Amino acid sequence: NDKKKNISRMGGLMSKSGNINEYYVESVLDAVGETPMVKLQRSTTSGVNVLVKLEMQNPGGSVKDRIAKSIIEEAEKAGTITPGKTTIIEATSGNTGIGVAMAAAAKGYKCIIVMPQLSPFYERFITCRKFGAEVHLTAPAKGMPGMLAYVEDLMSKDKTIWCTQQFKNPDNPKAHLDTTGPEIWRQCRGKVDYLVAGVGTGGTLNGVGNFLKGKNKNLKVIAVEPTESRVLVGNAHEKHSVLGIGAGMQVKFIEELAPGQEFKEGPRGMVDEFLHASSGESCDWADKLSRQEGLLVGPSSGCAMKVAADIAARPEAQGKTIVVILASSGIRYVNHPLLWTEVKNEAVKALPMIPDVSPEPLLKWQSEK
Repeated sequence: NDKKKNISRMGGLMSKSGNINEYYVESVLDAVGETPMVKLQRSTTSGVNVLVKLEMQNPGGSVKDRIAKSIIEEAEKAGTITPGKTTIIEATSGNTGIGVAMAAAAKGYKCIIVMPQLSPFYERFITCRKFGAEVHLTAPAKGMPGMLAYVEDLMSKDKTIWCTQQFKNPDNPKAHLDTTGPEIWRQCRGKVDYLVAGVGTGGTLNGVGNFLKGKNKNLKVIAVEPTESRVLVGNAHEKHSVLGIGAGMQVKFIEELAPGQEFKEGPRGMVDEFLHASSGESCDWADKLSRQEGLLVGPSSGCAMKVAADIAARPEAQGKTIVVILASSGIRYVNHPLLWTEVKNEAVKALPMIPDVSPEPLLKWQSEK
């Protein structure tokens, strides 16, 4: 056990058989999980221990690698899908699609990823294509319900197509109950007072929250959504720029925490608070983490961090430990309308399409301080 703990601290992984292998794993999917946790130093209230779980360190670049692996491998165990025979499909805001495409490539499945036809999905589109997946783009005005209807139509016409169903498949929260939750508990040495996580499918909050509440009944679970789409408290969905959360639906994995209860303000089931941050606040906090903590994150992580920072500022949070799930890397959002605009505009001026190849002057450009 001591040897296993030492190797875990050094970044070593165990194979499926449980044998320790310090040098390699059998598949890219065996490298999913065991992501690091970092204590914030400069961006939050002093006297509060704010720890962030770096899910962008998964091989596909986000927390969604966990559910892609879990859902596909559980379906294989059940004999539901087979490489070479089954085509895997998923409707996604991007990160789940990338995780599914990565897993499909590693296991030898054909794959179809369905996304809305929006420019901020540029990085997701090309990443899924690089993994060999087909990408089908749907009308943005139809939102996630339209994407799901399109998937259902394809499946009705071709029985070899099987959907991972991230919004319904119980192996989504199970992935976090089995892996993310235990990792956090171990990394925090059993001291966690708050869990802050954005809600897309609700699987992360459901799985991690259930595990940690089982260890500490006094833990506060905080569900985060965009201000413009507070569907989880009964408000209407409006357009927002926090990709990955705020799907505009009352999602199953939140509903099942308190079956039959109205979606409204206040605690519900194991969720103690439903809090929010706007698109602008989310991007501001993503920028703040990059400049003050060296953490390049996306807008959903910024959304969760804005809420975590507000909690950290409460007097009762002094001396407490707040854990925040940072879902994905900011490099995946270069075409986001808010997040990268300033530096992209600067880069256009600094790096002209036709370069100046003359030897003088030596310094061709200097960015602003």
